[in-house]
Amino acid sequence: MARTTAYKKEHWDTMHNNGPFPLKTLYVTELEGETFMPPKIDRYNDAALEISRLIREAADAGEGFRAYGSRWSLSNIAHQKERMHFNGYMNLHIPLTGEDFHPGTAYDPSNLFFFECGNTIKEISRVLAEHGKSLKTTGASNGQTIAGCISTGVHGAAIDIGAIHDFVTGINLITGPGPGDNVYLERRSRPALSDDFAAKIKARVIRNDELFNAALVSLGSFGFIHGVTIEAENIFLLNRYVRKVRKEIVLQVADTMDFLNTEFRIDGETGNDGKGLRPHHFKVYINPYVDEPDYVVEVMYKKPYRIPYPDPFPVITTSVYRDLIYLFVKVAETFPKSIPWLIKKIGKKALPEVNETTTGTHAETFWDAPYQGPAFACSFGVDHRNSSKALEVLSRLARTEGPIPGIFGMRFIKGSDATLAPGRFPLTCMIEIDGTLWKKSKKLMSLTEFSKRMIEEMQANDIPFTLHWGKNSDWGFPGLINHMYGDKALTWRKFRSALLTPQMSSVFSNDFLDITGLSERIENTDAGLIASL
Repeated sequence: MARTTAYKKEHWDTMHNNGPFPLKTLYVTELEGETFMPPKIDRYNDAALEISRLIREAADAGEGFRAYGSRWSLSNIAHQKERMHFNGYMNLHIPLTGEDFHPGTAYDPSNLFFFECGNTIKEISRVLAEHGKSLKTTGASNGQTIAGCISTGVHGAAIDIGAIHDFVTGINLITGPGPGDNVYLERRSRPALSDDFAAKIKARVIRNDELFNAALVSLGSFGFIHGVTIEAENIFLLNRYVRKVRKEIVLQVADTMDFLNTEFRIDGETGNDGKGLRPHHFKVYINPYVDEPDYVVEVMYKKPYRIPYPDPFPVITTSVYRDLIYLFVKVAETFPKSIPWLIKKIGKKALPEVNETTTGTHAETFWDAPYQGPAFACSFGVDHRNSSKALEVLSRLARTEGPIPGIFGMRFIKGSDATLAPGRFPLTCMIEIDGTLWKKSKKLMSLTEFSKRMIEEMQANDIPFTLHWGKNSDWGFPGLINHMYGDKALTWRKFRSALLTPQMSSVFSNDFLDITGLSERIENTDAGLIASL
């Protein structure tokens, strides 16, 4: 049923042209054209056998094997120079029935869904809508695959939700070619699906909180993610506002996350006491090259679903504020000159006045990404109490040692239990610098040099931080991973080493894992840990 085509290649690239990177073989697995379509579970299991076969071939050849989906990451995190697998056609939704749910689950079974790895956020949202459900949060758009999202820590700006991996309740991993290498992971403390369901997908069950937390943000290196169980919620509406707010008010809210006892007000979104409400989504746009009294903010308030409601697309499809990369490119289209000239123009021209208001579902609000050209993006995660301090440090660097062709932003997310989540802090501010790629010149340092300087300045100013795994940075900066995660990085490596054999650790590694030091094995002597797997 599953058929794989192998293509000999010379290179591979990300959607935003951050390569090209060398590649030997590209695999694409899809269903054969049959007059009779087998049941979904049979197709899913057949695909698992096919992936196991490809892993065995890679191991026998002494080569690496990595999966990718939409090529959304801007780092080389998904790249493997020898063998890569495109997951886009592996997009089944496996319906769950009564016996599939764990008898002791604390989840509402109607909110649990199982999707194959290649489903994009857009495809998942379509399935959920048919059941009157919605994703809890996504990134700024909907083109990423679910496996890619959770592997790299994709997040939005839902301040009390977290990132996409935070509503994943189970992961089906293929960790090698052997009969025991198809595993279904969950937390022991919060099971979702039953052993009977695991048997349907021919997987052995591992319920271990620490292993599951390590595998959530796996960087694609805990094995081949074949499927995930997610927790959705009832469909809802978002009232979305784009407004200008005084800088001092925005920074006060960023450092305190206190929307009630500040002057932060958005139209009619207030309580009976007249105080501002805590929003569902809070995002700030910053041009570091202008000195103006206001920041542009995008704020969304969650509302019960009702019909009818105003069509959101006339505004959303023309809005330049929903994606930082797109915003910068739109400015670049207005001033199509060299980078130094462009930044000089941005420094003189404030962001345009905005007064957008929309109401729509989550899937309508976070819609198709409009830009797929050369781009760079870097994102630092800091404790929200350090928001204004970190923003000033990074903005000052851009002004004094730049300029760089990018715009700054701040998004806020709830902290995560995932071991290597960018949302490491109880409430994390993600400070983003998004823009277009540039070349080193007499006036501009290189992207690598600027990435190094940002890390150095954050360390010099004693600001603990993380970095978004799927974005640009100086990933080989000495001691970077231990500086960001400390003992958590050791824990992550320990559980990866316990789950994978030495041979499979090598198969599922790549240059990114090597340069960060995360490919190093921990020869574990903890008998209890081994036994628990």
